[in-house]
Amino acid sequence: MLTLLGEKVNKNNFELDIEILSNLIQNFIEISVSYTGQIIGAALILILGFYLAGKLGRIVRNNLEKLNKLDPLIVPVIGNVVRYGIIVLTIIAVLGQFGVQTTSIIAVLGAAGLAIGLALQGTLSNVAAGVMLLLLRPFKSGDWVETTDISGTIKEVGLFTTIINTFDNVFVSIPNSSIWNNTIKNHSHYDTRRIDVDIGVHYDTDLELASQTLLKLADDKRVLRKPKEPQFLVMSYDDSAITVRLRLYANTNDWYNLYTDLMRKLKPALDEAGIEIPYPHRVINSIPIKK
Repeated sequence: MLTLLGEKVNKNNFELDIEILSNLIQNFIEISVSYTGQIIGAALILILGFYLAGKLGRIVRNNLEKLNKLDPLIVPVIGNVVRYGIIVLTIIAVLGQFGVQTTSIIAVLGAAGLAIGLALQGTLSNVAAGVMLLLLRPFKSGDWVETTDISGTIKEVGLFTTIINTFDNVFVSIPNSSIWNNTIKNHSHYDTRRIDVDIGVHYDTDLELASQTLLKLADDKRVLRKPKEPQFLVMSYDDSAITVRLRLYANTNDWYNLYTDLMRKLKPALDEAGIEIPYPHRVINSIPIKK
């Protein structure tokens, strides 16, 4: 009799489980049917929004690059602002499909923004530094810059990092805050640059001959006559040599090539003129000791 009673209880429990499972499936089907339109609409909005964000970001960037009056450094920043702005609007529209109030979204975004801002102070400082670099413009795209022990040409200032291409063709990405908090040396800021070539000559050298020899090197079409004519200067009387200097000006674009050419031609010119380039030496006089 107990066996029959147990079988009856198990049968009732099984029927109850089947009924619960049937109800769950039915409720899931009803919810799925009722929200199918919203889910499909949200998916379409999400796909279309992300597609438009990338597409419009590239279009804005390409069109702005064609404007000669606009600083090339600002172009990628504006493109990113457009892209991320559309993404944010897309997410808000998707949430709106499910009945989420816009005011609630804005409140949540505000609170989340504050929390994220506190958690990512270092990262957001790069954004602030990037804005300051774009506003004060200590350099522009293509300038030769030295900063944080990196030397190269500026390619792009982004929201978080600045891209520099070094002269040995290495891609370098530097956080904006690191550049903003360090010394920036812009070799391309002015149209002209001065070149100083120093050399030590022997004390027996005729300084007038040294002047003529060095100034002859300045007979180059790349050497400018303004703001000053090439100059021969005596800088110091050192222990083993007289340090003289050839000073001249050149266009910034010609500076490096002209400087290396002058350094290459300097010694042959002095050798041809019979001017000795001394090296440090020490004279020791011995005194014989009488026994």
